Amino acid sequence: MKKELRSTEGAAPVGAYSQGLVVGDFVYTSGAGPLHPETGEIVGDDVAAQTHQTMRNLGAILAAHGLGFDDVVKATVHLQHLKRDFAAFNEVYKSYFTQPYPVRTTVGSDLMNILVEIDFVAHKGA
Repeated sequence: MKKELRSTEGAAPVGAYSQGLVVGDFVYTSGAGPLHPETGEIVGDDVAAQTHQTMRNLGAILAAHGLGFDDVVKATVHLQHLKRDFAAFNEVYKSYFTQPYPVRTTVGSDLMNILVEIDFVAHKGA
C-alpha cells in the first residue's frame, strides 16, 4: 500500500507525479529542483544556490512524513554540467548531512532550464 506525500513548503509537481510516496517504512521522493514553492520560479543562477533550494524542497517533502535528512539512505543527483559544477554542488549537498552519508549516484543529465535535480529514498527509523 502506498500513501502520497504533499507539502506546500516544497515546490509543486509540474507533471503527472507525486512529490513523494510512503511505501511501508520507506519514503520515495520525486526528482526535485530549485523551484520556489510559491512562485514556481527557478531560484538561483548557479549550482550552489540551486542546490540549496532543491534541498529545502526535499526537506519539506521529508518533513511531511516526520522525517529529515538523517533518514535519507539513497540519493540520485542529476547535474546539467557534471564536470563544471560537481565540486560546488558537493559542498552544499554535504552540509545537509552527517556521516555516514547516504549512498549516492551523481550523473550528468540534460535538464530543462535548471542545473540540479535530486531525488531521495528515506527510511523511517534510519
